[in-house]
This record gives sequence, structure tokens and C-alpha cells, in this order.
Amino acid sequence: MRSAAAWRDGGCTGLLDEITNSNTEVPKWLSVGSGFSLALLRWFSSFHGSMFPHLTLSSEDMLAEFSQVLNWSDCVVRAFAWHPHTDKFALALLDDSIKIYNPKSATTPTLKHRLQRSVAAVQWKPLCASALAVACQNCLLVWHVDPCSLSTRPSSGCAQVLSHPGHSPVTSIAWSPSGSLLLSASPMDTAMMVWDVASESCVPLQRVGGGGVTFLSWSPDGSHVLASTPSALFRVWETRMWTCERWPCVKGRCQSGCWSPDGSRLLFAVQGEAVIYAMTFSDKPAGVPTCASTGPQAAAAVADLSESTFNTPEGDITVGGEIQSLSWDPTGERLAVLLKGDPQAADRPSIIAIFKTRTNPIFELLPCGFVQGESDAEPRLMQFHPNFQHGALLTVCWSNGRITHVPFYFLSAGVPHFGLGGSPSLPRPQEGAADFANQSLFTELVS
Repeated sequence: MRSAAAWRDGGCTGLLDEITNSNTEVPKWLSVGSGFSLALLRWFSSFHGSMFPHLTLSSEDMLAEFSQVLNWSDCVVRAFAWHPHTDKFALALLDDSIKIYNPKSATTPTLKHRLQRSVAAVQWKPLCASALAVACQNCLLVWHVDPCSLSTRPSSGCAQVLSHPGHSPVTSIAWSPSGSLLLSASPMDTAMMVWDVASESCVPLQRVGGGGVTFLSWSPDGSHVLASTPSALFRVWETRMWTCERWPCVKGRCQSGCWSPDGSRLLFAVQGEAVIYAMTFSDKPAGVPTCASTGPQAAAAVADLSESTFNTPEGDITVGGEIQSLSWDPTGERLAVLLKGDPQAADRPSIIAIFKTRTNPIFELLPCGFVQGESDAEPRLMQFHPNFQHGALLTVCWSNGRITHVPFYFLSAGVPHFGLGGSPSLPRPQEGAADFANQSLFTELVS
């Protein structure tokens, strides 16, 4: 039983370590051989770690490094997910508990499990009322929480445990739009796991290079998957034959990405750069399946978010720099960009930049404004509501533990209509700065 547990938790290394330390319970030749094999494996791992420095990090540090949440280690809310079809949401807290809030119910279920440690991501299963996937330190959990139940503490028996040797910690998960498959990623594993949750089985999709997989994003039309790695390359998989295109980055790894509602465009950000890039996938000819589209030939820079200084009633602030995460609303008309800022400089706070976007007939990206918190709060995590009927609704989790919902009311891409709680205004730039209100950062050229 101990050997099975060691294999489950630590893979080959864990099993060899368990056998080596059990020299009084196993034959001497087996203990000595396991110790030699373990030493050889650790030597190879140290050599591998010089090529991929992230492999020397602890599980907690690795989760903090690759999480979409800013300062994940000390963040009160470590993960957040709206349900794709109703107004309920799930959030994971610093104590590894998960709470489910539904405005139509007085019951707030709290999910706890002995394996639910260091939660990095949560995501509801599409076309299902009850299934919630949770990325944990050593496994995946899929909770089945009856929305009609009055229980505030569902039993741990309501959770499926999905694990694979060497596939931990899990930093990212993604359901297919149909809910039939679940993807999981770990920086320690070069394979992306494709899970059939019903049968609790998985198929590893492995490619050479990258040193692991850190972030996943499935396109809304189901045709492509973005898979980031800890090194300066990422892959875009097509899901019909599960082949992939390899894309190198110049400076660092792909930090975050998001898809347009029709799946035709991918926006992504690279670590160490203040630039948003776009990749456009060709239109599908009539009669050709969605998943048979061809890939782009190159990525284009569509926004430069280099630092700029603005005048505000509280004084000058500098906005811009590295990007933590991207979120595109389901209408395709608002893009939220979480900027890291500088925690050591009071005039360089982390802040959310909002852009107006249009995907048809041409792609446009226009600056719209900023979302900034109270003086003692900075944004850590954000997500758009999937079914807001009056424009776009951005949910923001703040460093002080508060969660706010910021509505953007508009009628169409060209005629915004703001209510009392609508878009925050853009701070007035210093004299000599560009007029951001009228500047078109990017407009696609058509011949």
C-alpha cells in the first residue's frame, strides 16, 4: 500500500525513494539497486534542471510562478469561475476550501477534500449543472454538487480523483466546449493530459521541447487549444487529429492568452514584454468542418502597453508594462488586460486596462479605460460573466479579499451606452502625451 501511495504521489522517484528507505522490509539487492537508480535519476534531473530552471522550484513556488493569479501565494482568492449557463460562481480560498455562491439560493456549499491542496484553478463543466473541476497540487478533483441540495458541506465522496504519475502540480485545466473532455497541464510534465472523466482515464499528448505545460485555453468553437510551456515556445493544437503547431517566442514564455468568441483569433502576451500579439486563423470554406481550418502564418503585435504616466486627483500614476492575464468577453467587444505593475513602487500599481474590440468585418482594438481598486486593494484575478445581457460584466478579485462586478453597458461595438455603474473613465494623460481616447492602437488592414 505504501508503494502504491508513493507511486501515485511522486511517480518513479517517489517509488524508488520508498523502496530505498524500506531496506529492512525488502531484499538488500532491491534496496541497493533502487538507491543507485534514484541517485542516477536525481543526477539526470539536476542536469535537466539547468536547462529548465523551473524544475528546481518547489510545488508552491511553481504554482505561484505559472498561475494566472497575480501574487498567488498570498492571494485571499486563489481561483474563480463563473458557471457557463447560470449566475452562480465558485471561488477557491487561501485555506484551500471552495465556496459556491448562487444568488437564487440561500445555501452556500463549501467543498473540502484531503487532496484539495494548493488550488490553482477551477472550472465548471459546460452543459452540466453540477460538475466542477479543480486543479490541485497532486491531482485533479471533479466535484459533483447537486444544485438542488441543501447541504452546506458536500461529502468528499462527491468528488472524483484523477491523477497520473508525474503529472503534478496541476497549474491549468480546460474543458472542451461540449464538456466531453477535460485537459490538464503541469510544468513538471511535458505531456498535456486529455481526460475522459466518466471513465477516469487519460491520454497524454506529448511533444519534445518546452519542459512542461503551464497554461491551457480551449477555443470557444472547440477547434483549437493553446498550450503554453515554461520556456520560450507555445503550441496551438487542432482538436480533430490532435496535431500541433509550434510557436517560438523571442523573450520569454507565453504568459496568458484568450480566444475571440468565434475562435478565429487568439490574443496572447509574452513574459517580459508589454505587447499583446494576435494570431488569426483562416476562415473555413463552406462545407469544411470547423476543426479543419488552417493555422496562421505569423503573429502580429496589436497593442503596445509600454509605461505611460497619467494625472489623477491622487497624483501621477504610471500604467503599463508586463501583462499578467487577458480576458475577452463573450460578445467580443471588451478586452480586459491585467497589468502587473511594480509592488515596490506606489505610483506603479497593478491595474486593469479595458479595450473596445471588434472582430468583424475587420479586427480593431481601441483603448477604453481602466479599472482600479481602493487605495489598499489591487486586482489579482478577473473573469467576464459568460451571459451578461446588457453588454459585458467583469468580475474582479482584489488583494483584500473583496470581489466586485464591473458592468460595461453598450448597445453595439460602435455605440457604447454607459449606465451609472458603467465603464470607469480614462485618467487624463500628462501634457504632451498621446490622446488615447481617440487613438486607434490597431486596425486590421484589408486589401
